[in-house]
Amino acid sequence: MPEGDTIHRSATALRAALLEKVMTGFDAPRLTGPRPSLGAVIERVDSRGKHIEIGWDDGIVLHTHMRMTGSWHLYRPGERWRKGTRHMRAAIEVEGFEAVCFNAPVVETFRVRDMARHPGRRLLGPDLCDTTVDVTGAVERIPQFCDETTTAAEMLLDQRVAAGVGNVYKSEVLWACGVHPLTPVGALDPDTRFALLDTAAAFLQANLDQPSRTTLPGSPEGVAVYGRFGKPCFRCGTPVEVRRHGEQSRVTYWCSSCQQREVPVTPAWAANDAPTPVDFDIARDRLRTPPISFDDTGDLSGEIDDEQVEPALERHPAAQRLLGGFTPRGPEPSFVDPLLGRESS
Repeated sequence: MPEGDTIHRSATALRAALLEKVMTGFDAPRLTGPRPSLGAVIERVDSRGKHIEIGWDDGIVLHTHMRMTGSWHLYRPGERWRKGTRHMRAAIEVEGFEAVCFNAPVVETFRVRDMARHPGRRLLGPDLCDTTVDVTGAVERIPQFCDETTTAAEMLLDQRVAAGVGNVYKSEVLWACGVHPLTPVGALDPDTRFALLDTAAAFLQANLDQPSRTTLPGSPEGVAVYGRFGKPCFRCGTPVEVRRHGEQSRVTYWCSSCQQREVPVTPAWAANDAPTPVDFDIARDRLRTPPISFDDTGDLSGEIDDEQVEPALERHPAAQRLLGGFTPRGPEPSFVDPLLGRESS
């Protein structure tokens, strides 16, 4: 599934192939909006989060949103596509190259003068793949789009707060920072909110030019928890857990020992000495989504030797410095992840 770093690499390749070239062919069978003119020159190719925009000198901008399924491919003229034509959503031809967008849920065009009024573009948060991103500004957007019952996992995926984080980085960032995915935003202090988004930016930017995604150097899978259901946590040896969560039922992986769930601080209006005391725990539980049952019976991890497990790390204010060069140890049994295959298909 594409995430911010993947989209950034796609845009870099598209930019090298298309920029300042005359368009000789264009096709988009499901296009919403005006079509760019043949003979128009491609002036820019930009990425932001999971969005890629291509602009022509006739004032038309093509906007594609990859979401979970979309991708851009580059081909030489006459080269066979790796996917069938029924998956094609847009195709751009220039001298020497053909750029094809497959399976993107959103393919639309608009004029430059209308960009500021585009609802999706206007609400999109800062791009965490940008090395000059204002993380503090992204943190300040959290209260605007997330109430205190929104979970930390949902907050990281909210592209209105900050663009670029997908399902893999969501789980990896939460593990690196020691935050339980179901911790409500109301329980996250300002430093923790900053650490989450700063870590996400560090992970994304570190992988912009890498052929494979790595969030934990030395891990056989390149990651700490994603796709490692039942395998021992690299910090404490506890088997990694998994569940589907949120409105879109996205898969989340975490360590139940390293990532302890926190609860919001009781606000002044709910304190015991308030004029009208409120049982805040009961009020919060009414809003909480009941946990999804998950069959985790059986021998998942085998016996774990405490001496072979890396000691727990401290909470994570700077992901790259903390995890860089870390070599995991411990048993590596073979497991079949029951959810990852279904999500990737």
